[in-house]
Amino acid sequence: MARAQLDKKPADVSAMFDKVADRYDLLNDALSLGMDRHWRKVVARAVGGGPGQVVLDLAAGTGTSARAFVRAGGRCVACDFSFGMLSVGARRPAAGLSFVAGDALDLPFSDGVFDVVTISFGLRNVADTGQALAELLRVTRPGGRLVICEFSHLPSPRLNALYEQYLTRALPLVASRLSGNAEAYDYLAESIRAWPPQHELAGKIAAAGWSGVSWRNLTLGVVALHEARRGGGGLPVPL
Repeated sequence: MARAQLDKKPADVSAMFDKVADRYDLLNDALSLGMDRHWRKVVARAVGGGPGQVVLDLAAGTGTSARAFVRAGGRCVACDFSFGMLSVGARRPAAGLSFVAGDALDLPFSDGVFDVVTISFGLRNVADTGQALAELLRVTRPGGRLVICEFSHLPSPRLNALYEQYLTRALPLVASRLSGNAEAYDYLAESIRAWPPQHELAGKIAAAGWSGVSWRNLTLGVVALHEARRGGGGLPVPL
């Protein structure tokens, strides 16, 4: 890709992440000023993943978040469509953690096999959000849970405008100096700006068949955590 594209062709997006795989975790830590570690802790608490639980971590990248899930005593499948990311993650094996290549739109798993399904900072990258949410529902057991952590929008229009200036101007510049690949972070900035706000994503989750959808903002709304269940009822509401 000559520049960031938002048509999200799987081969293009996968190749882009392959290029930054070796320094991906380091770059995330630097560009978020360490906040990614806090977000991962919040996700780990929401997921739980205790003994006997089987977790799917979709768009798992190098498996950084997935390792926290198995530390709680559960088992986790880290699934991603970037072979580069998976190969980096597989260099650091952990008990209860397995790496599987797979497409979010056609998951290579049977129906109802996971207690918890989660995706962090990856739902923006799929070509069809609704289909990905439906696939996650399919592989979740009745009563199982969904946890989504994704970049979002600040409730204050003024603060959000400042944040978007950072995304479009400062972030790609810093990233290019640290990684030599500004293209991936041009894409990051554009995909965040184009992503729906919290309540709209909650509506998409409910439309895919999930119940009891809720969300809460992290870091003023830079990131939002959405949760839901398979089965039950209720309208999407903020926490």
